[in-house]
Amino acid sequence: MGIAIDFGTSNTVIARWNRATQQPETLSLPGITNRSSQNPPLIPSLVYVEEASQGAVVVGQAVRDRALDLSTDPRFFRNFKRGIGSSVQGFLPELDGHTIRFEQVGQWFLTQIVQQLKTVEPEAGQSIVFTVPVDSFEAYRLWLGHVCESLQVEQVRMLDEPTAAALGYGLADREVLLVIDVGGGTLDLSLVRLNHAQAQTKPLGFILKWGQKAVAEQSGQKPKTVRVLAKAGQNLGGSDIDHWLVDYFAEAQGLAVTPLTTRLAERLKIQLSLQTQAQEVYFDDETFESYELQLSRSQFEGILKQHQFFERLDDCLSQVLQQARRQGLETNDIDAVLLVGGTAQMPAVQTWAQQHFAAGKVRCEKPFEAIAHGALQLSQGIELKDFLYHG
Repeated sequence: MGIAIDFGTSNTVIARWNRATQQPETLSLPGITNRSSQNPPLIPSLVYVEEASQGAVVVGQAVRDRALDLSTDPRFFRNFKRGIGSSVQGFLPELDGHTIRFEQVGQWFLTQIVQQLKTVEPEAGQSIVFTVPVDSFEAYRLWLGHVCESLQVEQVRMLDEPTAAALGYGLADREVLLVIDVGGGTLDLSLVRLNHAQAQTKPLGFILKWGQKAVAEQSGQKPKTVRVLAKAGQNLGGSDIDHWLVDYFAEAQGLAVTPLTTRLAERLKIQLSLQTQAQEVYFDDETFESYELQLSRSQFEGILKQHQFFERLDDCLSQVLQQARRQGLETNDIDAVLLVGGTAQMPAVQTWAQQHFAAGKVRCEKPFEAIAHGALQLSQGIELKDFLYHG
């Protein structure tokens, strides 16, 4: 059945179809996957450039394990997905005599992942589906088309993320969906109409590579993506919440603000998705002081309110619903609301969604995996002519 890769801003998920169980499963890659009891296997979307001219990089959890994730280090890259295909790149660092663009960082990241994937999963050399943002579909088509030329993979396809999420939640037969993606760094709301030419049968995706043939640019395929009816977003996500928590403990207990204490704050946040009290212990090896960090879910939600978190969610939702009304769509016309992204695990976010929509319409049970698992459902056993003549 092949492999699906959901390359995310904060985390990347790899899934395969388990023939024995007839279910999708999320894969773990030794050394670069973050294994925790609270979450499925996730690869942090992080890159550290050791030597740019050789393309020598460290990726994923290995960056954290080697304490290379210092935001002040120009060799460390996070959130680089946002810059791919963007005409505004901002400041681009020069490393080892090379100006480093986000597209290059993304290529290094995916190449490393695919190389490692093939050592544990031989089928990865046959077929991979990448999921991509619907509003950057064209930019990703060109970029991934270039990336996959160097990947030793027989067949590479791409599918837009909202279609994949709908498939992952088993809702491909619905018409109008609101996808709320609350990730590590961004909040994105997309109101989409599914392509019902695809809904009758499983979608094919967009072919980028078939054997030795790169077909990303001149294949005559028409990308069949969802139709975006309305969209709104903000730079707001899990990493902001982690910083708010660190600031809270810095003020309350004099805690130092470091990458380690930020990671402890993230662990408290994750615990509070599953329980009403959370606790971590931190030992400062410079001052030899230890801190016991305790937080209740109600205190946590108070911190969110203090930083206008819910007001900002409301603002984005209002923008989307306003755009929808201009097209004659009301809230009741939305068939389902899909929560994706790690921050969607927070009970406060799920409660917020259920306050605005009927609880039966809100789906939030697989926020990390819905997109990758959905992409696995692309039609298998198809031939190249299916794309070139019917695309």
